Amino acid sequence: MGKKKRNLLAVWARRGFGALALIMLVPVVMVPLYWVVQPLSVPMVMRYVSGENVTRTWVDIDQISDRLKVSVMLSEDGQFCRHWGVDLRALQTEIEAVLEGRPARGASTLSMQVARNLFLWNGRSFVRKGLEIPLAFYLDLVLSKRRIMEIYLNIAEWGPDGQFGIEAGTQKAFGVDAGALSWQRATLMAVALPNPNVRIPARPSSGLLGVARTVEQRAKRFSERTYCVFDNGVPLLD
Repeated sequence: MGKKKRNLLAVWARRGFGALALIMLVPVVMVPLYWVVQPLSVPMVMRYVSGENVTRTWVDIDQISDRLKVSVMLSEDGQFCRHWGVDLRALQTEIEAVLEGRPARGASTLSMQVARNLFLWNGRSFVRKGLEIPLAFYLDLVLSKRRIMEIYLNIAEWGPDGQFGIEAGTQKAFGVDAGALSWQRATLMAVALPNPNVRIPARPSSGLLGVARTVEQRAKRFSERTYCVFDNGVPLLD
C-alpha cells in the first residue's frame, strides 16, 4: 500500500472516529436537558420530516392515571424500580437464548426503550442493542425513575395515525383524558404498546381483552413494585 493511500485511509479513519464521537456526545449533552425539556422521539421527528401526521400533547406524570402507570410498568418492565437502566438477569437470559438458537424476546427495559426512541432507530440488531445498553445506564444515572417514566409515557407511539404519548393515545382510542381511565381502558392502553398499529384499544380482540385482564390482575397484585414513580411511593388504585 502506497504512502498516499495510507494517508488517505488515516484521514478517513480520523473523520469517521470524529463523527462517531460527535454522535455519542449528543445524548451526553441532551439527557441532562431532559429534566426540563419535553423531548421529541426519533419516530416523531421522522414523521415530521416526511410530512406525516404527528399528534402529541405532553402531560405531567401526576395527570396520568395511576392505573395506567402501574399497568404499563408491570406489562413492560416489572423490575423498573429495581434495576439501573438494564435488567442484567433478563439480558443474560436473552444472550443465552440467542447462543442456543432459541427465539429472542428483547429484554428491553423502559429505560432502554426511552434510549432507543430518543436516540436510535427501530428494527432488531445487535448494534442497536449494544448502543441501547450504555445509553440506558446513562439515562438512569442522570434522570430519576419518575422522570424517565414521564418521558416514556409522553413519547411512546400509541396510535395508528401518528398519536404519540398517552394523552393523544387515550383521546384517539376513547375520547378521554389520560387521567380518566378505568382498569379495562388503562390495561388495554398498556398492552397496545408493542404494536399500536395492530393492537387497537378501542376495538380489542378477545385475545387482547384476555391479555389486558391478566395485566390488571398483575397490576393489582404487585402495585407496590412501582413505588419509584409516585411521590409518596403508593399508587392510588381501587
